[in-house]
Amino acid sequence: MSDLVQTAVITGASRGFGRAIAAALVARGTHVIGIARGGQELHAVRDNLGEGFTPVAADATDEALAAEVIRTHRPGLLVLNAGATPHMAPVQEQTWETFSRNWEVDTRHVFAWTGAALREPLAPGSLVLSMSSGAALGGSPLSGGYASAKAAVRYLRQYGAEESGRAGSGIRFVTVLPDLTPVGGVGDVGVTGYAARVGVDRETFIEGRQPVLTLEQVGKAVVELAGNPDSGPEYRLGAEGLSPIN
Repeated sequence: MSDLVQTAVITGASRGFGRAIAAALVARGTHVIGIARGGQELHAVRDNLGEGFTPVAADATDEALAAEVIRTHRPGLLVLNAGATPHMAPVQEQTWETFSRNWEVDTRHVFAWTGAALREPLAPGSLVLSMSSGAALGGSPLSGGYASAKAAVRYLRQYGAEESGRAGSGIRFVTVLPDLTPVGGVGDVGVTGYAARVGVDRETFIEGRQPVLTLEQVGKAVVELAGNPDSGPEYRLGAEGLSPIN
């Protein structure tokens, strides 16, 4: 890993992808500031990872929080991973409140932290890594606005990179689009929903998608990108690893 990344901030750090990324970074000597709403779960992560993990129980969509954390900790890496579990139903059975759930968490928090990273700004060479989804490419008809919210995350990466270039601030912006996997909280719900949609049980559905992305592979991928100053802007992430999106 690059010497720059002594401190990282991870949103949605209490479970799933966020916890796995925190574990991978702490194991390599990076101090991680982990943000999530659930204080009890965060402290369980601290108990597991030790002093290399600092829990911050807070709402990641809070723009003032983003500015304060960046100003206080001066991270070399932001991993924007927080997200809501989508309401699984076809569009005609959604309300606007359920449909827009991921816009209000996933997209909104990436918007908040992208702006804060540019305004403070982060140090040259810092990395803002946003977790999007493979659904942003192919859609996700059972998860309301999830796919479009994750597509907006891709655009925010582009806008952030353009503004960093215009200002000459040297901040890198990268987006990762993980494949559907049962090991994450959102993916677990998605697998159950889509298995029912095609009329098979969960185990049969998962077996048909082997090999599936693991939490360890997610952590490894983020470590890889954090240590590569010449990385591209966007990657798919599956069981075979990172694949650049052209």
